[in-house]
Amino acid sequence: MGIFNKIIDIKKKRCTNRVKARCLSCGENLKVNGKSIVNSNTILGDNVNFNGMTIQGNAKVKIGSNFHSGIECMMITDFHNYEGDAIPYDSTVISKEIIIEDNVWIGNRVIILGGSHIKEGAIIQAGSVVVGEIEKYAIAGGHPAKEFKKRNIEHYEKLKKEKKFH
Repeated sequence: MGIFNKIIDIKKKRCTNRVKARCLSCGENLKVNGKSIVNSNTILGDNVNFNGMTIQGNAKVKIGSNFHSGIECMMITDFHNYEGDAIPYDSTVISKEIIIEDNVWIGNRVIILGGSHIKEGAIIQAGSVVVGEIEKYAIAGGHPAKEFKKRNIEHYEKLKKEKKFH
């Protein structure tokens, strides 16, 4: 292994250890391949892969097993109160949790807002903004992300039963 690969491995280990130290709980086989920041209310399942993730805010973020993210992704759990006693917003912070079930894959530069729930096996297209709920097996994209296709459920369930996880 060359010196360049050794440096990359050291950086990945450092990024992984930072996420493990900060999150509330972490399953087995966490891989952090780029600078990632989580909040102290983040719960990670097994085989979670971050390629550059920022979790901003204080609300709970629950990420299931076999999750994969692209680069430069964000989850934002806290919002300003624009209906309060000041314009454009007051000092009240509104926090909403994010739930991501097992086997979810999100592309590069996806933003997931508080109150969102991405169900099992969903895929989110690069550059999308998730607001609300994404159904099981959905392939979704856009602003806000909307389902435009479904996975082949029979194929998905076969691979899941065979425990063929990346």
